[in-house]
Amino acid sequence: MEAVTRVQNLAESKLPHVPAQYIQPLHDRPTTQNSSLNIPVIDLSTPGDFLRGALCGACREWGAFHVTNHSVPLEVLRRMRRHGRSFFEETPMPDKLKYSCDLTSAASEGYGSKMLVSKNDTVLDWRDYFDHHTLPLSRRNPRNWPESPSDYRRTVEEYSDQMNALAERVLGLISESLGLKRDYFKDLVGEFYQNITVSYYPACPQPELTLGLQSHSDFGVITLLIQDDVGGLQVLKDGEWVTVEPLDDAIVVLLSDQTQVITNGEYISAIHRAITNPNKARLSVATFHDPAKTVKISPASELVSESSPRRYRDVVYGDYVSSWYTKGPEGKRNLDALLLNS
Repeated sequence: MEAVTRVQNLAESKLPHVPAQYIQPLHDRPTTQNSSLNIPVIDLSTPGDFLRGALCGACREWGAFHVTNHSVPLEVLRRMRRHGRSFFEETPMPDKLKYSCDLTSAASEGYGSKMLVSKNDTVLDWRDYFDHHTLPLSRRNPRNWPESPSDYRRTVEEYSDQMNALAERVLGLISESLGLKRDYFKDLVGEFYQNITVSYYPACPQPELTLGLQSHSDFGVITLLIQDDVGGLQVLKDGEWVTVEPLDDAIVVLLSDQTQVITNGEYISAIHRAITNPNKARLSVATFHDPAKTVKISPASELVSESSPRRYRDVVYGDYVSSWYTKGPEGKRNLDALLLNS
């Protein structure tokens, strides 16, 4: 059994102060954010040229945006949120612990609290999570997922397939917005390795000292995220943290590091984090879409020219992931290590 303190247990013990290992360094603590901004909202039913133009602006300026009219049944989104919350709030702790992650592996499936298993000095996130391995189908083993509610496993499978289809659709539109063929990302990346992570952020007695998730950009290709009505996701824009206000029927798109490399920096991966709430628990569901570990990622040759020289060196995706887990999350320092000297 995993000998890790669960953040939910700490919260339910009504401690007046958070333990020292959850206190962020002064420069990383939440500050007053820019409330006048929000990430773009893109209607996927918009006619072609207008849609591509909107995507181009959002991908260049933000690396993050909401999508609406995305064709994913809203009932599936709501059921996924509901079942995720049920695991954390209705399942007895002994039953939850049956699904504990393997502490010796950073990529272990199941119920966990500490992301970087090899770094003992890392400040901890105020978060518990359940990670599901969902694609390729050879990785998908529903017996590793909760049994309750009775349709939990079916819901995760359905949600996985819907998110996979949406990720392919959005990346196709992003390819076209750059003048690339629609299947450019699909041909380069191949079959997605998809993980679905349900994150649970309990109410925190000192939200001004903690983070639910530290500042980072995702290391794969594209992340699709839904959150509940509590909110807490923040995206960094021009040096300011912008809170992503929840939209019940929308899905948040976060571009990841490999997309910034493939687009030669034309489009940016989103630096983001999660803040905590003093009164309410928050839940989000992030679906990560990554290449296989053996895939080599490089800038698209069509986007490299004399006026736009190559900015990133090639990288084997598995090497990039290993570096990320070794160094830990901190903005884009892992991506910046791939920059070519000019």
